Amino acid sequence: MKLGLGIDTGGTYTDAVLMDLETGAIIEKSKSLTTHSDLVVGITKSIEGLSHSHFEKVKFTSVSTTLATNTTLEGKGYPCGLILIGYSISSDLPVSDILEIRGGHDADGNELDDPLKDLEALSEFIQSTKNKVASYAVSAFFSVRNPEHELLIKEKIAEMTDLPIVCGHELSRALGVYERTLTAVLNAQLIPVTNQFVRSVLSVMKDKNIDSNLMIMKCDGSLVNIEEALLRPVESIFSGPAASLVGASHLTGDKTCVTIDVGGTSTDISMIVDGIPNISDTGATVGGWKTMVRAIQMNTSALGGDSHVWACQGLNIGPRRVVPISLAAVEHPDLVEKMKTMDIPSERVLDQVVQGTSFFSKLPESSRLSDITLSAYEQSVLDAVSDIHETPSTIYEISDKLGDHPLMFTNILDSLVLKRCVIQIGFTPTDALHVLGKYSNWDSEAAAAGAKILADYLALSPEEFCRRVQLSVSEKMAADLISFFAPYLKPEDVNRLVLNSPFTKFKITTPVILIGAPVRAYSDDFSDLLDAEVILPDFYDVGNAVGALVGDVIFRTNVLIRPKSVGSLTYVAFDDTGRYEFESDEEAVLKSEEKIRELVYAHMGKYGLSESSVKIEIKREDIQAGFSTEHPLEIKLSGIGVGTPRKVDSDSAKRSNLAAAESLNL
Repeated sequence: MKLGLGIDTGGTYTDAVLMDLETGAIIEKSKSLTTHSDLVVGITKSIEGLSHSHFEKVKFTSVSTTLATNTTLEGKGYPCGLILIGYSISSDLPVSDILEIRGGHDADGNELDDPLKDLEALSEFIQSTKNKVASYAVSAFFSVRNPEHELLIKEKIAEMTDLPIVCGHELSRALGVYERTLTAVLNAQLIPVTNQFVRSVLSVMKDKNIDSNLMIMKCDGSLVNIEEALLRPVESIFSGPAASLVGASHLTGDKTCVTIDVGGTSTDISMIVDGIPNISDTGATVGGWKTMVRAIQMNTSALGGDSHVWACQGLNIGPRRVVPISLAAVEHPDLVEKMKTMDIPSERVLDQVVQGTSFFSKLPESSRLSDITLSAYEQSVLDAVSDIHETPSTIYEISDKLGDHPLMFTNILDSLVLKRCVIQIGFTPTDALHVLGKYSNWDSEAAAAGAKILADYLALSPEEFCRRVQLSVSEKMAADLISFFAPYLKPEDVNRLVLNSPFTKFKITTPVILIGAPVRAYSDDFSDLLDAEVILPDFYDVGNAVGALVGDVIFRTNVLIRPKSVGSLTYVAFDDTGRYEFESDEEAVLKSEEKIRELVYAHMGKYGLSESSVKIEIKREDIQAGFSTEHPLEIKLSGIGVGTPRKVDSDSAKRSNLAAAESLNL
């Protein structure tokens, strides 16, 4: 029997599954808490929860990870140097060392200037920065029409340093020089981070005697080997939701379905059609940065198992994430007694920070955002908060240490939470499920104590309060799903016309698959709220890890064909490799389709996939001039190739994987 090992590091849990590669059946699963300060600890614990006797049979391993997303959100990428060719950028970029040189091309791929005129300036820039940056990003004006200058400068930089170099055209062929430059910068900053992660995963595999190929899931739902993952780590942003979508399709056998993935931090909705994930027309946005990373089409809301449930003029859920009381009490058992005896804030002072269920712990410096400075009073408030290993502090305990009224420092405390200097503990939907007996992983007594405090504010019993929390989460999930299919509807219309009407239901004609640890508790409500086939598959709680394992290698490429000039019958084709001229549009299309197949087969060959095992689809879109149909103004060819890496001879794939690791000094 040949087994596959799938691993997913989510916001709350790190999951692992073992699958029979021949039948697709899940053999075993394991969950452990994600260790954000060191993801490898959580991965190790999750793998250790599986039967060690199976490890020697593992021939294929794949991982989806939050590493790229979290690193970008927290601004913890490594510093890089940026070389701009033929233009300058006035907008903000997360980079300090920037050099602007001559060069670039026009919209038809014609050279505007020679970048080698500034070779001396380039040399001086590299010499002055190579010891303080970890990589370089190169972005040229209209490099999507002609990448020659980016490739030339990359070659020159490589002669001066061994640091990684990223070119904008290697990551996206779309127009938009700022977004392309930003994507290259973020990618360059993530290379050292991903390098360390891959090293760590390989070391865990070696320690557990797991001798197999290793692949990583991208945010478009496809798999890549570690060599490509290390070169393009920015493409693993949102790989978790992508893995959830692919996993849901595998677990149910539905090639077309919509998936709702409920995690600790967010709820993600996405769709797969005929076995291929729907891809967004726009690039992924993470941490406010609009990239050109091709990602699955996804609606995300800040609603998850760890969303903060708080009382203030009624019941509120989110948007902030906190540590569930039931989880915190596992490490700090005396928290239960503290909740039963401590002073409770009056209703008139309640906000997101001041709650009868709010507790605070000081985080180690390694967890904080980079480049932050604290005022003297901020530092005083931080010093008054308990260390992470001590029983968490209440608002009044912090007040006693400072000698100040809570109203004087709650804004400061809130700022310290946002800066990741302090972690907030509070009541969550996960705690509500503990009280209702629908989830029991952690301390139910602590959850019940927290529920009583909040229920008293609203004059409800703890059970009534928790049921209201559960129903509110279900309604929000249903509203998000309706908005996914009908984005033109206003949120208030969704709630008024659909969710709150006893005579209408929103009908969804494709199966709705629920994935995530807590979703069983919401499935009945969901079925009542919508007219849809709602499916809770086996292994729903580890669907992301399943998806990380069952993804395909997917290669997408585009060709743009245009007349060389207005009225010209000579056509120019722009593809991933450069700019080419043809005597007619028919010749341009014919040769470009051949080139697409050539690029697909070359990519799949890296994974040991033969041409006969690869599916290729090419779509054509013409833009005509008026009513003329003879010669298009523009032709767009979109090619996609799909191959299954699990069907490749495992020893051959493993040798390729190890060779890539060796070449990258892993």
